[in-house]
This record gives sequence, structure tokens and C-alpha cells, in this order.
Amino acid sequence: MLAFPLLVLAVAASVVVLLYQGVAILFAEEMPRLNPAPPDPAERFRPKVSVVIAARNEADELPATLDTLLAQDYPNLEVVVVEDGSTDGTREVIDARAPRVRRIDPPPLPEGWVGKNWACWNGAAVSSGEWLLFLDADVRTHPTTVRTTLDWALHESADLATIAPRIETIGFWERVVLPFYVQMVLTYFRAPRINHDRSRAALANGQYWMTPRATYFELGGHAAIRSIVLEDVAIARRYRAAGRRLRIAWSPTLAVTRMYRDRREMFEGLLKNIHGPEYSLARQAGFLAGLVGFFLLPLGLLPLAVAIGDLGLAALGGFLYVALFGKHIAFSRAVGAPARYGLLFPVAVAFYVALVAASLSRGIRRRPVVWKGRAYSLER
Repeated sequence: MLAFPLLVLAVAASVVVLLYQGVAILFAEEMPRLNPAPPDPAERFRPKVSVVIAARNEADELPATLDTLLAQDYPNLEVVVVEDGSTDGTREVIDARAPRVRRIDPPPLPEGWVGKNWACWNGAAVSSGEWLLFLDADVRTHPTTVRTTLDWALHESADLATIAPRIETIGFWERVVLPFYVQMVLTYFRAPRINHDRSRAALANGQYWMTPRATYFELGGHAAIRSIVLEDVAIARRYRAAGRRLRIAWSPTLAVTRMYRDRREMFEGLLKNIHGPEYSLARQAGFLAGLVGFFLLPLGLLPLAVAIGDLGLAALGGFLYVALFGKHIAFSRAVGAPARYGLLFPVAVAFYVALVAASLSRGIRRRPVVWKGRAYSLER
């Protein structure tokens, strides 16, 4: 039997763990969902929308993205693709769809700029739409997506409207890690609270977000956050600080993307995100402690209880197992991965522990963040 004070501590810690796990479930339930809007029989004026895509070595994914854009039921649409120094067939993919798709070759990347920010800034500058839609090169859209999201943004009087597409998971590591990634985004950024105008929560999904052209340039656009790798979060925070209205919705039927193709690409991409807009040793250390404390340590309670023969503690440990594994099975299903991959959530947590440890190591040694073949110093 555990000493009474230790038993009380174990129970209190378990309650905290369960409450924290419940936050992700609560936020998932609160997240608004946006579905394709039915055809609009009314012939009314619709503002021109300029889609801006930054494309660097996207020859495999860009064709489907462009073809679904060109199939949109929104006629007043301009598509601008910024060819960002690709070494594959990206340029040919774009040119094959001219003149409906316009290719832009930006000037050489200036010192102090992140490649994607420079590409988006140049694409926005040459576009002519009253609304700007920034779209990743690997996001495939439903034929009604542009119309649905613009009508939603106008109805909500949003200055920045963003959606979360369905994440396509095919490989083993995608199915194990990405459902956990979705939970991290939900809880860390308090995603549904972004829709509360008085909230300080701020997030834009760089895969798909739109804004009025005038607002974008008034707030400095990508030029204002030129050196920040996690540009979507930085822009959303800038909009929030300026008192602008943000809106977010989960839209698995409007858009779909496959974020990463293999474990190496996933590690590099998520490491970039974990480093964040500004590196902080204390924050990363706290993140690491939270991962271990909320997701791994609770799994040790049941084996400990069995080892010491404490039935009450064993019951508590068993309940934690059911709660933790059940929650992650549910998230796997929600994201679109087979439910059984939720049973491997400790592997996903270990993957994240390795990410945070790598981030800590890079930060301590002042090593740069690397993405799409470019290195960005932490000093900026």
C-alpha cells in the first residue's frame, strides 16, 4: 500500500491529467464546422478573389491543387503562383495551365526574409483581387470552397478567415503522429476561442486563409513578419493586436491536404513549428515537461499499482488507461486515421518528445531552423 500522502498526491495528479485531457475534447466539440454551401441562385455582385500560392518544389502536389481551383464555381477568381526557386517541374506545371494560372518569378530572396513570406508578399503585390486567399500548394479544394468561405467571411465580418482542411493520412507515421498534432494545436492555441472577439487567442492556418486586400496591406502583410518561420500564427497575432476580427472553422469537406510524405519530412516540418515565432528555452522545457507529465507518466500508475498490490490505485490507473487510450482512438477517427492507431499514442508522444529535445538542442547551440532547403537563423 502507498502511504496516504502519496495516495492523495497520485489521485490529485490523476484528476489534473484527466481535466487536461478533457480540454482537448471540449475544444474539439466547440470547434465550428463549415460545409459546402448549396448553389446560390441569386445573381449578385461578388468581389474578385486572388489566390496566392507559394510553390517551391511542388511538382507532385501542385497539379491537383491548381486543377481543383480551376474547377471552382466562383467565376471572379484570379490564381497567382509564385515559383520560389524550384528545382523540379513546378514551373512546367504552372505554365501548362496558363493563362488561367499566372506564374510569378520573385526577385532573389533578400536578407532577413523567410522564403514563403517573400513569395506570398510578391504574389499579393501583383494580384488585383479585393480579397486575398493564401493557399498552400498541397491543398485540394471542393468546387464550392472559395464561394463558401468568402460568404462565411463576409457574413461574419471577418478580417481574417481561416479553415482547417481534412488531413490525409496514408503512411504509418502520419497516422500515428498527426492525430496527436491536431490535439496539440487545439489546446495550445485554444482554437475555437479564436472566434470570440474579446479573446486573446490568435491563429491562422497557413494552408488556407483569406483577408480583404486593404486590411492585409494596412497591417503590413507578410512584410511585417518577414523573418518569422511560423508566419500564419504571427500574422494572426498581428491582426488580433490591431483589434481585427478573426474566424476559424474545421472544414474537412471543403479542403483536404497531405501534410507530410515520410517521417523525415514530418520531423523537419513539425520541428519548424515547435520552434515557434520566437525561440524560448523556458517554454520548450515546459512543453517537454508537459508532454511527459500529462501523457507518459500516467501510464506508469497501473504497473506501479500492480507491483505493490494496491487495488485502489490499480483501479485509478486502469481508469486512466481507458480515458487516455479512448480519447486518442476518438481523435484518430476524427482526423481520418484508422481508430487502432490511437492505441499507439505513446509513440506519437515519444515522437514529440524527440522534436522538443531537438528544438532545445538547436536553440542552446543557436543552430538555424531548416525548411525547404533553406536555413533561418534564430537570431532574427
